[in-house]
Amino acid sequence: MHVIATAGHVDHGKSALLRALTGMEPDRWAEERRRGMTIDLGFVWTRLPAAGDIAFVDVPGHERLVGNMLAGAGPVPAVLFVVAADQGWQQQSEEHLAILDALGVRHGVLAVTRSDLADPDAVRTEALARIGESSLGKVPSVDVSAVTGQGLDTLRDALARLAGELPMPDREADVRLWVDRAFTVRGHGTVVTGTLGAGTLRVGDRLRLARDGALLRVRGLECLKEPRQEAGAVARVAVNVGGPGAGTLGRGDALLTPDRWLTTDTVDVRLRGDPASDLPRELTLHVGSSAVPVTVRPLGEDTARLRLGTCLPLRVGDRALLRDPGRHSIPAGVTVLDVRPPRLTRRGAAAARDEELREADAAGELRRRGLIRRSELLAMGVTPPAEPVTGDWLADPDHWARLGECLGTVVEEHAARHPLDPGLPLEAARQALGLPERSLVEALSAESAELRYSEGRLYGSQAGPSLPPRIAAAVEAVRADLARQPFRAPEADRLAELGLDAKLLAAAEAAGALLRIDRHIVLLPGADAEAAAVLAELEQPFTTSQARRALDTTRRVAVPLLEYLDRHGRTERLDGTLRRCRAR
Repeated sequence: MHVIATAGHVDHGKSALLRALTGMEPDRWAEERRRGMTIDLGFVWTRLPAAGDIAFVDVPGHERLVGNMLAGAGPVPAVLFVVAADQGWQQQSEEHLAILDALGVRHGVLAVTRSDLADPDAVRTEALARIGESSLGKVPSVDVSAVTGQGLDTLRDALARLAGELPMPDREADVRLWVDRAFTVRGHGTVVTGTLGAGTLRVGDRLRLARDGALLRVRGLECLKEPRQEAGAVARVAVNVGGPGAGTLGRGDALLTPDRWLTTDTVDVRLRGDPASDLPRELTLHVGSSAVPVTVRPLGEDTARLRLGTCLPLRVGDRALLRDPGRHSIPAGVTVLDVRPPRLTRRGAAAARDEELREADAAGELRRRGLIRRSELLAMGVTPPAEPVTGDWLADPDHWARLGECLGTVVEEHAARHPLDPGLPLEAARQALGLPERSLVEALSAESAELRYSEGRLYGSQAGPSLPPRIAAAVEAVRADLARQPFRAPEADRLAELGLDAKLLAAAEAAGALLRIDRHIVLLPGADAEAAAVLAELEQPFTTSQARRALDTTRRVAVPLLEYLDRHGRTERLDGTLRRCRAR
């Protein structure tokens, strides 16, 4: 399906032309048909042999109804621009063209209607010249009469060619459906309509309401009055939704793929139109089918910060426009540059931000933020410029290198302050570097040849603490005892005699001088491997008593030693009394 919006001055025959093309009535309200003037959005469609289904969004042309026009034209990629041969270019022709230009619409066809009432040449020439200066550029034109049928076949051919030139939509993209109409159907509940510009909707999908985060379910789906199980972009869709708050839906709401979008009340934008300094402070931002009041803060000549009266789901690259409803003017179109801009607190911050935005790209975005989740960058509308450093985390290379240097420094500083307890806990390292997760500390340490990670702590380039002479002598005494009987761990009295408490034993272990298998039970480093080798010679499985005799030790040592071997995968317990060695 292809979706095309109409545009043009009131009473130039937009609705009549669509009736002639489709055989359907675009004016839904009796008042519209009575007054012969479109008040709200209308939707009709037809099938062209060379293009398939083409749906039209018929918009009102009166100046007081520009808000309604924008709700229909905002999400649509192409336009059928209508100018009457007997009236020529008018005020709303100009404003509608300014709207299309601000939104960056690049595909269209000009229809010069009522060509049976006046010579269309002059009107066509002027209209093509004006349109040619907008984002639409050079467009085909057709002289047509909805009354006599003149030019209708030629217009159908032009629309078919236009449909073939439209870019292919991304049907795998995240869904953002701007609601342009909401109503209740008896027995079914709430139904909303909109133009699906990207992605795919399916019955059973969950969609998040941007306004308050409520999760709604797609209970039914229609395209052009036909029930569907799924609909891919671009398409006009009617969606039957259910869930908390479904009954409150209205024009301007957005339904989103869950957990893939950010909402924001502050954006930095590039302006296309009046200079930022000339803009009124208070304007209305139109994007999709929504219209929200904004406060404008100029940053540079063509950049500004917008503070939105309502949070919206926006992404970098979104096109929108600023409108001054009091003056019926479009001062500027905008392109969103940042949906998570930094605070501006210092003197000169606005000018500095303007310079920063001139180099805005994916790498620059990552460079400015230093560290960000990949999923958040995607939700902002920025393609990640690099692979994650760990998990979902992306890091600017320079920032990551500085973090690595800082980590080495804090580890060494901790070791200098705590020579008997040199290992810096991961959590302390995370807090010192201001990182959001411990996994980032682990990733940094893994890349460093100067850092060693062991049992939740980080050690510097030295193998361990430098023990004071008295403590070093006490440790050597323990090592001498164990050299004679490797599995006869010293008793508590012996350790107390040497002045070795739990803290000093931990320092000795960190230095690589002892192996602690329990809080107050120490052996020589490598004793665990030696014990496993001795136990492997026993008939399997074996009891604790058999292990104790084979190791020539006491039950006080044998029990925690076997539990240590269990934890480290050298042995495994089979039941309450038996163990066996594991193959390595």
